[in-house]
Amino acid sequence: MPSEKILEQKKAAVAALADTLRNSVTGVLVEYKGISVADDTKLRRDLREAGVVYTVVKNTQLELAAKAAGIDGLDPFLTGTTALATSPSDYAAAARILSKYALTSKTFKLKTGFLDGKVVDSSKLDALAKLPTREILLATVCNAFQAPIAAFARAMQAVAEKAAGPAPAAEEAPAEA
Repeated sequence: MPSEKILEQKKAAVAALADTLRNSVTGVLVEYKGISVADDTKLRRDLREAGVVYTVVKNTQLELAAKAAGIDGLDPFLTGTTALATSPSDYAAAARILSKYALTSKTFKLKTGFLDGKVVDSSKLDALAKLPTREILLATVCNAFQAPIAAFARAMQAVAEKAAGPAPAAEEAPAEA
């Protein structure tokens, strides 16, 4: 039987993990066995730069935290080695980065994930991974708004040039003899 002090530490860890789950819009569970230290370091850096929190978790603690956070359906995936990548604001970043890495590794694989507190299957994770980044989406929207305005400006310029008629020819200066 664990001591009171250790039991309180475990309860605090589960409560902190439950808060992380509640405050995340998305989370991805992965099986991380077979990853080298260098690859793990690079993967963690890429996730951190994208604002994703990546932690290795104990399956029992994650099971208890998920229940406390109201996320049902993770239990079948809580076997073997488990790491959790969560994001408080970006729905696709974790799935995009982890899926890209999983394609290059034989042993690293995505288990499942959740969106807004609901467990999703691997097909939804794949769809999330294929979404463009926020910056690319914003650029696309800006271009979509800008295109009609630019076309209108070109049309107005053509109308103005047609209404003005041809430019008057410059008079030639008389030749000196």
